[in-house]
Amino acid sequence: MNVQEQIEKYITSQPEPKRSDMQELHMLTLQALPGCKLWFDDGKNSEGKTVSNPNIGYGSYTIKYADGKTREFFQIGLSANKTGISIYILGIKDKTYLAQTYGKELGKASVTGYCIRFNKLKDINTNILEAAIRYGVDVTSEN
Repeated sequence: MNVQEQIEKYITSQPEPKRSDMQELHMLTLQALPGCKLWFDDGKNSEGKTVSNPNIGYGSYTIKYADGKTREFFQIGLSANKTGISIYILGIKDKTYLAQTYGKELGKASVTGYCIRFNKLKDINTNILEAAIRYGVDVTSEN
């Protein structure tokens, strides 16, 4: 199964209205990041144990570890959780930036250093979410 098929299967496995929200967010992210690399992480480690929720990934950047090793990873992640949906914007060095810049205008969302979490898409301002996604890709492209 290719990445596109894995993503489609993951989205369609969600109950409504989360399924429709995930599909809309997937399309919004693809429009915001045309031509980006797509990823799918099933949330399982090398032993097959579930270690996180599955993630749809967009874009690409290099994680630099303290020991000098590097690894390619996605910049933006989209994931369903028990209470709603999470958008991960990885690679931002200033862990207060998302909350300070986008938190108040996003709507009913909780914003941490790299995660925007909300219950339903209608609860948030998608224009502000798209701006945060674009910022995440721009800032990680500079690193």
